[in-house]
Amino acid sequence: MKFTSTAGYVAAPDLAVAVNAAVALERPLLVKGEPGTGKTELARQVAGSLGLPLLEWHVKSTTRAQQGLYEYDAVSRLRDSQLGDDRVHDVRNYLRKGKLWEAFTAPQRVVLLIDEVDKADIEFPNDLLQELDRMEFHVYETGETIRALHRPVVIITSNNEKDLPDAFLRRCFFHYIRFPDPETLAAIVRVHLPGIKERLLATALAEFFEIRETPGLKKKPSTSEMLDWLKLILAEDLSPEDLKRDGRHLLPKLHGALLKNEQDVHLFERLAFMARGQR
Repeated sequence: MKFTSTAGYVAAPDLAVAVNAAVALERPLLVKGEPGTGKTELARQVAGSLGLPLLEWHVKSTTRAQQGLYEYDAVSRLRDSQLGDDRVHDVRNYLRKGKLWEAFTAPQRVVLLIDEVDKADIEFPNDLLQELDRMEFHVYETGETIRALHRPVVIITSNNEKDLPDAFLRRCFFHYIRFPDPETLAAIVRVHLPGIKERLLATALAEFFEIRETPGLKKKPSTSEMLDWLKLILAEDLSPEDLKRDGRHLLPKLHGALLKNEQDVHLFERLAFMARGQR
């Protein structure tokens, strides 16, 4: 089974090579890139393309590595013991399986997404080294070892918010999703908005990349924001001429879909003021 672009996802050739290499090497695929470049969606598309179930573990700032293995609910067990519940005699009734446990014990191979690993504490990746490397972990409360019945395809995403430990990186196959070029972005748009007219698409792309490359922009708009912008353009039935900006109106139409902070809005307002002053 080989991963390629799907009906709903345009994968650059180097991304497809990275996915297939990670699968062949049986190593986690670490995917980095700007927010909105399709890192999370990649795991869903890989699962669909390979015909495998998907398990998603979305990491937060408070997430601990142990939660991916299992959690022991001692509070519930204490409460049940006070109530005389017979469940207290079996500690397994108080073990909550994490996503790694589910992936390891699944009846068939699965795709496991560990999403935004860099959101957690810096020690989070290190705490998963042995489990991801050996594909097993120990349950201290029962004395058993949980081993993977089928080695899962592990896809780990990062927004590059913090550096990851070298020991963790060494165990991964790495790929950085570059922002798509105009041709690739046009192909992505056609997948999501198949009815869009080519002239409107060409004008919108030109305006979008001009906005992205504006010096001083704090947050560059992403692929997902480009798609939102185009959906609004189609909903408002705007023409290519409506999208073109001049010295008086440097803010793009429906700019709230593209510019996500007041600094960038003020930047375009200042550029418009300066352009008017030069006339």
